Formats: sequence, C-alpha cells, structure tokens
Amino acid sequence: MVESQLEPTAVAREFPLAIGIPEFETRAPWWGADLQTLRNVLVGSAARPEISETERLTLPLHDDTGDQLAAVLSEDAPRAGLPLVVLIHGLSGSEESAYMLQSARFWAARGHRVLRLNLRGAGPSRASCVEQYHAGRTADLRDALGGLTNRLTENGIVLIGYSLGGNMLLKFMAEFGGGFPIVGAATVSAPIDLAAASMRFLDARNWVYHRHLLRSMKRECFGGPTEVSDDERKTILGCRSILEFDERIVAPRNGFRDAQHYYDVNNARRHLADIATPTLLVHALNDPWIPGDAYLNYRWEDNRHLQPVLAPSGGHVGFHVRGTDTPYYDQCIGAFVSSLLS
Repeated sequence: MVESQLEPTAVAREFPLAIGIPEFETRAPWWGADLQTLRNVLVGSAARPEISETERLTLPLHDDTGDQLAAVLSEDAPRAGLPLVVLIHGLSGSEESAYMLQSARFWAARGHRVLRLNLRGAGPSRASCVEQYHAGRTADLRDALGGLTNRLTENGIVLIGYSLGGNMLLKFMAEFGGGFPIVGAATVSAPIDLAAASMRFLDARNWVYHRHLLRSMKRECFGGPTEVSDDERKTILGCRSILEFDERIVAPRNGFRDAQHYYDVNNARRHLADIATPTLLVHALNDPWIPGDAYLNYRWEDNRHLQPVLAPSGGHVGFHVRGTDTPYYDQCIGAFVSSLLS
C-alpha cells in the first residue's frame, strides 16, 4: 500500500501519480461538474455495457423481518487467486445503474469475479424486503457478505461503494471490516458528511438533481410486499425535500429522533479513524452534490490505512477522462488493488 503524509492540496495533485496512473484530464465535451455528472444519462444506452450473469443470489438478512437481498454474480473467465469484487450502489441505484455495469465490466476484464449487490428494498431486492436501506445500515452488508460461499471469498474480497453506498461501506469497515477477509475497500463520491450533503441539495443550482432523487426515493417506498397506509402515503408524497424526507420518513422508520440524529449517527467521517483495512476514497472537488470540505479538512495522516484521491474535476460518480471509456475512479481503484495484491 502506498503511504501518504501529504497535505490535502498535495494529495489531490500527487497521490494518483504515486500509484501509477495519470492525473485527471477531462474528456471532451464533458467539461464541468454537471456534464461530468450527467454524461451517463445523456448518452443513454451507450453508457450501459452488457454484462454476463453467471448466477443470481439471494442473501438472507438476520433480523426479524425476513428480508433478503438480491445480488448477481458475473464470472466470465476468472483468474486463479484474485479476490471477489463486490459493488454497492448509491441512492436510488441498483445492480442496473450505469456505473455498476461499467465497473463490473472493468473488473471482469481484469479476471475478477464480480458481485453487484442490491441493498435492502432496492432494485430486485424490493420484492423481498419490507424495509429499506439507509446511509448507515451496515448490518445488512455484514449479513450479505456472511452469506457468500467459501468458493467466492477464499481469495479475499474487495468492496467498492458508490455515493450513499460509499458512506455505508466506510461505516461498515469501521464496525465489521475486521471480521471478513477484505483485501481492500474503496469509495467513489461518498457523502462522508451527510448533513452537509443534504443541505447542498437545497441549493438553487441543484433543483433538478434534487427533484429527480426525491422522486426516486419516494418511488422506492412503494411496490414492496408490505402495503403503505394512506396516512404514510400522504406523508411520503408530501415531502418537499430530501431533508424533509429524512426527517419524516427515514429517521422515524429506523429509530432515529430526527434527521440530524440520523446524520450524526451514520456519518462516515466520524468512523474513519476506526478503519483498519487499506481503503481508498475517490472524490471530485467539483462534485455538485457532495461538498469537498469534509475531505479537505480531514487529517488523513492520522490513519495510515486511508488513502484519498481528491481530483479537481469529475462531478458526482462521473470521472470521464480523456482517451478512454474507463472512468477515472476505476483506474484509481484498479491501481490501488494491484498495489495491494503485489
């Protein structure tokens, strides 16, 4: 693993060079935070590669709900001795999100088995779950990994979380990471300060993003095996912001006093000091959704297991770079994992 004692501004400039990849260089015509963020949506099916499905898995959760997570395994031509790569989607995502498909293709081409996990109540997991995921529901990831066969995990595991799934992953690594054969972990555009991210969505410039995500969050509340009462339906549909949704839906459903309590308990930033496994955090300083201050103001040198890559551009889970269809975060994480395996 590459060690770094650099100041934040130097980390953004020099750390990628230290692990053998070029600095971030924007791919035309996707200039700026918003085009980087929206590129996969704007190009449509071209951003969604075909991925073979070797096996579909059902992973029980060990609480009293009876909920089960759905996952899909891809193993085209696995190379002996390589760890399983587990991909964890973000808010309103699933196994079919473009970034999940792109990364699955990247890792499969490198010879890894790849598991795309659907969090509780998301995508194909919706039909088998009475409850839903949230930013800190780490016991779900613990149970899912515990349900994998030795054939899949005997060479170790690499965990990669995107956006909200990244926050969950970092909290998981602090709480349960030592209980699994995890070679390394990585996050992309993780909102490590949940309250700051929630407030950022209230900015006027983000109203389109905000409206889209809020609609998706509301939609995820319906269609599961449990009927939603008329009163709760009215509450869900009446929420006008993500902050209000977290206050009136997410917090009370999951035993938190209010949205602030939910944010405080589940913030990845407060758990970073307890991570004891090599972990890479890739973030763009122009991310329109996630403020960069939480990354720039953290003392990374206090935990030698953490490695930040703070790119000047890339948007939110965008990172489209010149000269290749491979997102910058896959290049970074690929180099990081190679350094761990060597």
